[in-house]
Amino acid sequence: MKKAIVGFFAGMLVFAIMAWQVGGTLMVQEYPSPFGLEETAARIQANIQEAGWDLSGLRSPSNTIRALGATVPNVLLVEACNPDYSKPLLQDGKTRILSILMPCTITIYEKEDGKVYIGLMNSGLMGRLFGPMVTEVMQKVAVDQQKFITFDASKPAPPLVRNKPGGGGGTGKGGLQDLGGC
Repeated sequence: MKKAIVGFFAGMLVFAIMAWQVGGTLMVQEYPSPFGLEETAARIQANIQEAGWDLSGLRSPSNTIRALGATVPNVLLVEACNPDYSKPLLQDGKTRILSILMPCTITIYEKEDGKVYIGLMNSGLMGRLFGPMVTEVMQKVAVDQQKFITFDASKPAPPLVRNKPGGGGGTGKGGLQDLGGC
């Protein structure tokens, strides 16, 4: 009996250490892009709009850091929202805290190898942590996110949507936030 208890706790310890080591890599996903930074962002923006989502922001945290005198590689954050998905989460007081995950943010960044990468939150896995309604919504988000980063290289690159008059966003046709800020 004593060996079984010791074995159980040893197994739990090994599991906890493994979860701690790989947990972060499960929560985010990284994909190489075949295009440059701005073209990748522009193609993602176009795919977001084609999927019926609203563009709500484009930010460059690297520009903010550079303004403070540091040297960092380029990073762009494309922000999008789908009111059909966010509405049930915001209506329920138990899930309203998940507004911290809104808007859906996709990062496009350069690495030291000179290549461009796309980073996404693992929405499908994240949703499972918060119950059935959130799981259902986040599974849909995960499917759409894969559409956002699937590119048709035979199509010409669309223009990058930057700041538009009117500011804000949320209409799909309205403006975006300025490139800046963290």
